[in-house]
Amino acid sequence: MKGTGEKTLARNIVSDTKEEKDIYRHSTSHVMAHAVKMLFPDAKLAIGPATEDGFYYDFDLERPLTPEDLERIEGKMKEIIKDDSRFIRKVLKKADAIDLFRKMGESYKVELLEEIADDEVSVYEEGGFVDLCRGPHLPSAGVIKAFKLLSIAGAYWRGSEKNKMLQRIYGTAYSNEKDLKDYLSFLEEVKKRDHRRLGKDLDLFSINDEIGPGLILWHPNGAVIRKEIEDFWRNEHAKADYKILYTPHIARLNLWQRSGHLDFYRENMYSPMEIDNIEYELKPMNCPFHIQVYKSSLRSYRELPVRYAELGTVYRYERSGVLHGLMRVRGFTQDDAHIFCREDQIEDEIMRVLDFTLFVLKTFGFTEYDVYLSTRPDKYVGTTENWERSTHALKHALDSKGLAYAIDPGEGVFYGPKIDIKVKDSLKRAWQCSTIQVDFNNPERFDIAYRASDGKDHAPIMIHRALMGSLERFFGILIEHHAGAFPVWLAPVQVAVLTIAERHADYALSLASRLKTEGIRTESNLDNEKIGHKIREATIRKMSYLVIIGDKEVSEGGLSVRKRNGDNLGSMTEAQFLDMLREDIKLRR
Repeated sequence: MKGTGEKTLARNIVSDTKEEKDIYRHSTSHVMAHAVKMLFPDAKLAIGPATEDGFYYDFDLERPLTPEDLERIEGKMKEIIKDDSRFIRKVLKKADAIDLFRKMGESYKVELLEEIADDEVSVYEEGGFVDLCRGPHLPSAGVIKAFKLLSIAGAYWRGSEKNKMLQRIYGTAYSNEKDLKDYLSFLEEVKKRDHRRLGKDLDLFSINDEIGPGLILWHPNGAVIRKEIEDFWRNEHAKADYKILYTPHIARLNLWQRSGHLDFYRENMYSPMEIDNIEYELKPMNCPFHIQVYKSSLRSYRELPVRYAELGTVYRYERSGVLHGLMRVRGFTQDDAHIFCREDQIEDEIMRVLDFTLFVLKTFGFTEYDVYLSTRPDKYVGTTENWERSTHALKHALDSKGLAYAIDPGEGVFYGPKIDIKVKDSLKRAWQCSTIQVDFNNPERFDIAYRASDGKDHAPIMIHRALMGSLERFFGILIEHHAGAFPVWLAPVQVAVLTIAERHADYALSLASRLKTEGIRTESNLDNEKIGHKIREATIRKMSYLVIIGDKEVSEGGLSVRKRNGDNLGSMTEAQFLDMLREDIKLRR
């Protein structure tokens, strides 16, 4: 029987709304589970939700699944869809449902049922296949028009490494073949831009099991880019009247107790180490250190705002299952800053940070972004009055700047509300980078103050902010945004000098030496190879400019220049070429 008020989709129409896409994809995941049970009767079912771009289902199956198995499962799904069985909703007593799934040997469903508080639950039947689900679903399997199973991965039951590793099948589904084909083409482009693949191909970074997962080794090519990023960052912060700090990597454990991190962030912190019978902790944040620098001397209201900035390396525990190249790591460097100001200065400081953030993002090629205002979570510290004042200050600053934003309810940090800016890369994917957070709490916890004009001490307001976020994550986003073809000012090799024959080597080496003297990152290829091979190699390595040296260039003292994309810029003098390079670097393009 069908539940009262249950939403369904028309048999041949799928809406573009997120809710109805979720229904469509969740129904497809059920068909996939049905197909798996038909092919592998011993498989036990876990969960199978819709996701932003598709769906997945987790299975407990002794035999590892293979890509060939995905093809078999797809074939069986097509048979089920062709049969066009209806999705039938049934409401059962919880005890009856537990008994049903226990008899079916579905122990994961029994575990889920035992934790449900309701006396009644719903199950769905389709073609004799029964699954626990609150729904809703499509009217029948035949409504599904286009789908594709994408990959197999491991996933711990309920996300805990203490539980059994299950096999997760990812898939996607669309209402028509064209949309499916477009999405699969998008996935191919994502694959080409994968920063892990490009990081290896371009020799940018690596992760070594002997060192440990989630810990990044920056290779010379990647380190060149990082240096350029850091130099830009420091120069711009000096212009913006920030003072640069350096702080330790560890501190006494009681510092994190005082800051509140032990109460609200313990699961992301590492076990303490003991030094001289005192417990120390790897720092997960830089803020308590900056507070202590502020607190090192008496402050006057005339000094405020005080702006401290640090490229501070922090360490946070991430489960091995969620580590992902540069995007999710265990040790990373934040472009961190903390501003200590009077309450009447909050909005001006937030607007300054917003301007600074958008300038930095634009410099690296990000001109599109989504802005979110995150409000008070369920677990928080401080008074509701302070939270309201902080939230109002952030909101008013966004409104004053004319920035469109959405409210993200309950997603603030435990000590205050925040603005999050998610940049959109060249594939229109959104990435969390920048954050601005107002904090009334830590100044009180650490008893910091400034001497006001009335001669009394008052607690300053603290603004936490990061423009790029983690340098590691930002670098990963940059790699994928530019597909490894970095702008000239960031490129590890800005000029490749290539000889046509061995007799051109002296001229090429002399040119390369002069370019290096001018600060241009240059490599020479004097190998006894055909020029076509050298050009292909330099292009694959995404060197910005290719300078080809032959008889004509040697005799005339000129250069033959082309871009890595194949554009031929023709002949030019060394002075003209240098002027062009300097302009690219100056304008950061």
